[in-house]
Amino acid sequence: MPKSVLVLYMSRGGHTARIARRTCDSIAAAGGRGEMMSLLEADKEGVEWARYDVLAVGAPVLYGTYDKSVFEFIGRYRTQLDACPNAFFNVSVVARTPEKATIDGNRYMQKFLELSPWKPRDLKVIAGKVDYPSWRWHEQLMIQMIMKFTHGPTDRTTVIDYTDWDDVAAYGRHLLTLA
Repeated sequence: MPKSVLVLYMSRGGHTARIARRTCDSIAAAGGRGEMMSLLEADKEGVEWARYDVLAVGAPVLYGTYDKSVFEFIGRYRTQLDACPNAFFNVSVVARTPEKATIDGNRYMQKFLELSPWKPRDLKVIAGKVDYPSWRWHEQLMIQMIMKFTHGPTDRTTVIDYTDWDDVAAYGRHLLTLA
């Protein structure tokens, strides 16, 4: 029977959902069974936890932090998450630079580890996407200010996907090895 991985994710603009989908596609291509579920769906519909050999949770960094729903979900399901091999990945635009694309170099991963009652066994930092046109005007201003401080793009017409999609596919294959 193929190993199964459940990728649970929080996504606001859809990019983290795309990453979860690519991860699952990679798992399937490697002979495993990858399924994805948003945290909201998992919370409302329930999860058959015992069906999975590995659990992965993914969340974007929004304005320097994680959505409170991520920590609420982890708080409610920590026991289930700890019951089998598990992983956490974050998605942040600051990870566009090599030094901030590492576990130790990504302050948002460090922040997650400080704030989370769950201590995942495996961690991954994934570079996100700048998409000014799809953001509301006040979000554009906030991101523009953050980008100014981090030497990123500040032109409000900018759309840049910094995600290394081959690395995301490799991450899916890696998750299978945790089983």
